[in-house]
Amino acid sequence: MTALTLRDLAGIGVERLKGVGEKKVAALGEVGVATVLDLLTTYPRRWVDRTNECRVSDLVPGQEALVLVTVRSVTKRVGRNRRPIVEAIVGDGSGRFHVVFFNQPWREKQLRPELQIALFGKPDVYRGSLQMTNPIVDLIGDRTGRIVPIYPQSEKSGLSTWEIAGWVEDALHRCEPRGLADPVPAEVRRRLGLVARHEALRGIHLPETMAEKGEARRRLAFDELLRVQTLLVMRKRALEREQKGIRHVVDGELVGRLRASLPFPLTGAQERTIDEITADLGGPHPMHRLLQGDVGAGKTLVAVSAMLVAVQGGHQAALMAPTEVLAEQHATGVRRLLDGVTVPDPGNLFGDRPLRVELLTNRVTGADRREVLAGLADGSVDIAIGTHALIQEGVEFHSLGVVVIDEQHRFGVEQRAALRAKSAGDAVPDVLVMTATPIRAPRR
Repeated sequence: MTALTLRDLAGIGVERLKGVGEKKVAALGEVGVATVLDLLTTYPRRWVDRTNECRVSDLVPGQEALVLVTVRSVTKRVGRNRRPIVEAIVGDGSGRFHVVFFNQPWREKQLRPELQIALFGKPDVYRGSLQMTNPIVDLIGDRTGRIVPIYPQSEKSGLSTWEIAGWVEDALHRCEPRGLADPVPAEVRRRLGLVARHEALRGIHLPETMAEKGEARRRLAFDELLRVQTLLVMRKRALEREQKGIRHVVDGELVGRLRASLPFPLTGAQERTIDEITADLGGPHPMHRLLQGDVGAGKTLVAVSAMLVAVQGGHQAALMAPTEVLAEQHATGVRRLLDGVTVPDPGNLFGDRPLRVELLTNRVTGADRREVLAGLADGSVDIAIGTHALIQEGVEFHSLGVVVIDEQHRFGVEQRAALRAKSAGDAVPDVLVMTATPIRAPRR
């Protein structure tokens, strides 16, 4: 008997689960749940630790708390300005307090006497008694587990957290005989300290302890990152197969001249990164690399080295920044790095020509702008530094070979593609994306 895959679960409708009739199928459909996979990947929004829950007697005025209580009574009245007010008395074995809801008349029907609920809010003292005003309410029914999962609930669809929890438990129980296939090998899981996928799904929905929930969440976050990375690799491979790149001249003189002009040696990390990028630039496929490093780590020098590889082969390079201020700073820094560096030119009487770096932003206007645009079109501008002005209509490059984009998160995919498409001919320029933003696992 083979293990179930996520594809298998996506092919099983929720109507196969116990207690899910036509009305519940429709209700689940309203919140985007149509299959068992949809259900199992609808994770709780919070968990109530009943082994360490706050009791009414523990509530402190002014301090937010999550407390499990039973509704004792509910009343509704009309206050000032004809605003509806719903009041309830709730409590547990240690005491009682008032809850008040303004402009939420539907609470009268929701909060039936003897109903168990979880309240999250800030208690205050009103007329000598504790009171919560407009707290967050979760209906938990008679769930008795040590850790109670609270699922997103919908008043419109009429779904409650205990119904969702029951269906999830049924789905997990029915998966037990075959188990869930795990794409991550056991050896890799051991090395990374990850629990198995089936264990993670059970741990996120039915944890015995909060620590178990944490381990499950870590594994599921890993799976999300793995899916994203796999998709990116697939797209990169497709790009390499389908698009023609530029075989840059990687043994020219220009990069060596830059190194010789530097008043300091390159770091080991810079040497290694430049070598890896240069190897990509010399290949037949378009490069698309992410260059990540802290502020001050020397990313600009690495980027300039990549751009010079394009220039020494007779192509152009462009660096796009998200703001005019940052573009101007880059232009100043790049010109300083390249001060005195010349381009070998056999057609020049002196054997070399000046390296031309130009800035193009919306602040560059009139004759200056026309001169820059003409230089980009005829190839006399070697390196263009600018903002989104580089991808505006009317900007054409003679032979764009390398594109550097600073601060990736400030540009959309369409903007990056637009700059890459500025190259003449059918060859796709190589792309280097610089970012100083640390990459972290997303929070749910």
